[in-house]
Amino acid sequence: MKAVAYTQAGALDRADALIDIELDKPLPGPQDLLVKVAAISVNPVDAKIRSKRPATVDEPQVIGWDAVGEVAAVGAKVQNFAVGDRVFYAGALDRPGSNAEYQLVDARIVGHAPESLSNAEAAALPLTAITAWELLFDRLGVAEGGGAGQTLLVIGAAGGVGSILVQLARNLTELTVVGTAAREESAEWAKELGAHHVIDHSKPILAQLQALGIDSVELIASLTHTKDHYAQYIECIAPQGKLAVIDDFDNIDITQLKSKCASFHWEFMFARSLYQTADMAEQGVLLNRVAELLDASALRTTLGEHYGVINAANLMRAHALLESGKSRGKLVLEGF
Repeated sequence: MKAVAYTQAGALDRADALIDIELDKPLPGPQDLLVKVAAISVNPVDAKIRSKRPATVDEPQVIGWDAVGEVAAVGAKVQNFAVGDRVFYAGALDRPGSNAEYQLVDARIVGHAPESLSNAEAAALPLTAITAWELLFDRLGVAEGGGAGQTLLVIGAAGGVGSILVQLARNLTELTVVGTAAREESAEWAKELGAHHVIDHSKPILAQLQALGIDSVELIASLTHTKDHYAQYIECIAPQGKLAVIDDFDNIDITQLKSKCASFHWEFMFARSLYQTADMAEQGVLLNRVAELLDASALRTTLGEHYGVINAANLMRAHALLESGKSRGKLVLEGF
């Protein structure tokens, strides 16, 4: 089967940072689906793994953690799926990724793809939808239909996770949603997706909130550059507020949250599959719910740009734009 892989971890400054290769088609285990991949999207985790995870010519690494495709085979213990089903999923960090014609994925973390969306539109959603859903409802503890009188501040509202988080918060809760964006086109995107207000995170945050009549925020979703903004979070978070974070950084002093009795929460959507948690199947349930919301037009795809067919050259272009920090929405590739 065709696949895109790397044989040496590192930056994109080499012509062979990603290469087109041929691999054997894998065979499903008892709990697996074998999926014929139709479309994929690119996420920051792709670049992180490509730059750090060791690989060799003899052991190339196939990455990619978003896909939509058709079930080609099912494992002996699989329920609720059959050959021919159209599915979407993010996959697991410790298994080969979706940048291949065929991929194995645990059926428990797979959802039935939304019928109303094209393959490209659906491929944009799984990883960010899972992340946004878990962050909002599990980590920040907001109840569906709840949040009246509270404000959610979304740092990086126009990015992949922000684009779906803004929609979930606006359409499934009573929260006031304040997004941040540093570029005009990103701000317009966040407004289109439902943010009540959009401010500029390159300028003092608290002053902009106060100009909106908001003296503090109960909930903060920090989706990018947490360390750079952290001092401002301490200023604007309300007593007993909650801060949820998805990005990586060296260190921050969480004791600064103590005087306000504010709490710090990690969101990492791969934790369930990495540790085979008892509630691992909740991700499949979650994806089915997201598909229903999409088909009911309660959510919309966050597809930003279509980067063509799935090959090394196009994936390198997509990785480069993602790493530039200038992408809006999700970058998608389709077909081999």
